[in-house]
Amino acid sequence: MSIQITLPDGSVQQIESGSSALDVARNISPRLADAALVAKVNGVLVDVNRPIEADATVQILTSKDPQSLEVYRHSTAHLCAAAVLELFPETKLGIGPPIENGFYYDFDRPEAFTPQDLEKIEAKMWELQARNLTFERKLIGKPEGLEKYRAMNEPMKVELIEERADDIFSEYTLGPQFIDFCRGPHLPDTSKIKAFKLLSVAGAYWKGNEKNKQLQRIYATAWFSKKELDEHINKLEEAKKRDHRKLGQELDLFSIQELAGPGLIFFHPKGGIIRKTLEDWMRNAYLERGYSLVYTPHVMRRDLWKVSGHANFYSENMFTPMELDDSEYQLKPMNCPGHILIYADRQHSYRDLPIRLGELGTVYRYERSGTMHGLLRVRGFTQDDAHIFCTPEQIEDEIVACLDFAQDTLKTFGFTSYKAEISTWDQGASGKYDGEPEMWALAEGSLRKACDRLGIEATVIPDEAAFYGPKIDVKLVDAIGRLWQLSTVQFDFTLPRRFELEYVAEDGKKHRPLMVHRALFGSVERFFGILVEHYAGAFPVWLAPVQATVLPITDRQNDYAKEVVAKLKAAGVRVTLDDRNEKVNLKIREAQLQKVPYMLVIGGREAEAGQVAVRHRKRADLGPVEVDTFIATITAEIAARTADE
Repeated sequence: MSIQITLPDGSVQQIESGSSALDVARNISPRLADAALVAKVNGVLVDVNRPIEADATVQILTSKDPQSLEVYRHSTAHLCAAAVLELFPETKLGIGPPIENGFYYDFDRPEAFTPQDLEKIEAKMWELQARNLTFERKLIGKPEGLEKYRAMNEPMKVELIEERADDIFSEYTLGPQFIDFCRGPHLPDTSKIKAFKLLSVAGAYWKGNEKNKQLQRIYATAWFSKKELDEHINKLEEAKKRDHRKLGQELDLFSIQELAGPGLIFFHPKGGIIRKTLEDWMRNAYLERGYSLVYTPHVMRRDLWKVSGHANFYSENMFTPMELDDSEYQLKPMNCPGHILIYADRQHSYRDLPIRLGELGTVYRYERSGTMHGLLRVRGFTQDDAHIFCTPEQIEDEIVACLDFAQDTLKTFGFTSYKAEISTWDQGASGKYDGEPEMWALAEGSLRKACDRLGIEATVIPDEAAFYGPKIDVKLVDAIGRLWQLSTVQFDFTLPRRFELEYVAEDGKKHRPLMVHRALFGSVERFFGILVEHYAGAFPVWLAPVQATVLPITDRQNDYAKEVVAKLKAAGVRVTLDDRNEKVNLKIREAQLQKVPYMLVIGGREAEAGQVAVRHRKRADLGPVEVDTFIATITAEIAARTADE
C-alpha cells in the first residue's frame, strides 16, 4: 500500500507503507541518506530506519541539526555500556542519558573504575565502533521484559520496567550481545560515531537518592567531529585552570568546612570584600531603580509554608521542621512568602503600585550530597530576590525595567554576551496551569514585547513554563564561551491567589495584583563563583580584594612605603604593604600569583623622588610615577568599574 510523505519544504513523496525515513532520504539523494542520523515523523523524533505505516510529515535530521547531537550522544552512551560489559561482564547497568556536551552512564560494579580502566573502555568502544554495529529497536511486553531482565540479572532495569505504566516498551540491541531497555531513538549504526572521550568517574546514587545504592558514573564528551572534540577538550583544560574551587583556595577567598557540613560557605576576608562589593552594588542599584529594601526572617512557622504550598510541593528540598513553643518552624527555602506578608500587611490602592520589594535574603535548601558543587550549588545561599506587585496596565513597563536591570548587571560585571529564553505554557493543556488564560496571554505578551523594546533576541521555548507562570531566563557567556544561567524574571499567578493579595483599583473594587519575581545574580554565591572563573581569579581593579601592594626593595624604604600606603588608604584604595626582608622579585612573583592588579616597587630613587615604580599584573613594568598621579589613575579606574585591562 502506498502512503504519502510530506517534507518540510511542502513537497510530497509516495512510498510503500513500512518504508522508513531513510528510504525517503534515499529518494532525495544518496548524500542525504548517508548523512541521515535520525528523523522526525509527525514531529516526533524516531530512528531513521523506523517503519512508517501511514501518511506522515517527515524531516530528515543530520549533524547540522542540534537535536541530532542529543541522539548521537545517547547512542555513544550505549556504546560505552556495551564496552564496559565486554570488559567487565559482572557489571550491572543503571541509566545513560545524554547531557550537555556529552553523556554519562551509571554502573554498579564491585571494584572501582581506575583511570587505566577508562583507557581500556575507550579503546574497546573504538573497537566496537569499527565493527559498524547496528542499533536495532524491538518492542517487548512488560511481563516478558521483566522475566528477560531478571534472567539477565539487571535489577535496576527490572526496577525501571516495573515503574512503567506501559504494557509494551522498547529495547535496543547493539550487535549480537548488548541489549538495553530504552525509549530511543538511536543512530542507525556505530559508523556514525566519530569523536568521543571518556573524562572521569564519580559516585552517584541510584535515582539521585542517597538512600539508594551508590553507583559509579562515567562521564564522557561526544561530538560530530574530532575538531569539535579537540576544541572542547581544550576548553575543559582551560576550565580546570579557572575552577573556582581551586582558585578559591589559592587566593584565600572562601572555604567549605567539613566540621560545619557540606554546601555551607565560609567567606574569608578577601572573599568577604568581593562579596560586600557585589551586595553594595546591588543594594544601591535597588534604590536607584525604585525598589524598597526589606529584610525577612531566616526561619518561619511551618503554617506559612503550608499556605504558600511549599510544605506540600517543595518539602523534599526543605530542611526538617523544628519544634518551638508548640509550633513547627522551618528554615526558608525562598524569600517570596516573606515579601508577600510585607505587602499584605497594609491595604494598597492602585496609586501605590507598582510596589517593588528587594532583599539580599539567605535561604536554605536541602540539596542532595551528590549534587553540590563548590559555590555553584550549595545548601545555604543568598539571593538578590525582588518581588514586584503591579497592575496589568503596568506589567510591560515593569518587565522592560527588569530586563534593563539585568543587562546593566551583566555589563557592569564585564559580560558582553548573553542569551535570553522565554518559557511559555502549553495552551492545549491549560488544566495543569494556574491562572486564567487571559493572564497567561498578557504575561507572555509582555515578555515578548519587553524583549522587542530592548532589542533582545529571545528564543521562545514552548511548554517549558512552570505551572504558576511564564518566565524569561538570561544566560551569560563567559570568557571561554561557556553558558551560565544567571537572571530570571518569573511571573507567579499562584502565590497572590494563595495569600489572597488585593489592591483597590480605580473602579473602587478589590483586584488581585500581578506578581513578578526576579533575581539577577541568581544567588550571590553562584555569581561569585562565575566571576572567579570568568576572570580566572584576576578580578578587575574595582572588584579585586587587594587593589595594590607596596613593595619596598630594602628596609631603608619602609618608612616611605608606609607613607604611600597611608595615602592610598586615605584615597579609598585597598592596599597592602609587603615589608618582609625578602628579595623584591620574590615579592613581585607572590603578588602576581595572588593576582594583585598593581605592584608599587619602591627603591632608593623612588623614595627620594616621591614616586613609585608601577608594575601591572598584565601590562608588566609601567615605570616610575608620582604617587598622586598613580592615585588619580587607580581611583578613576575603580570609579569607572573598568573590566578590561
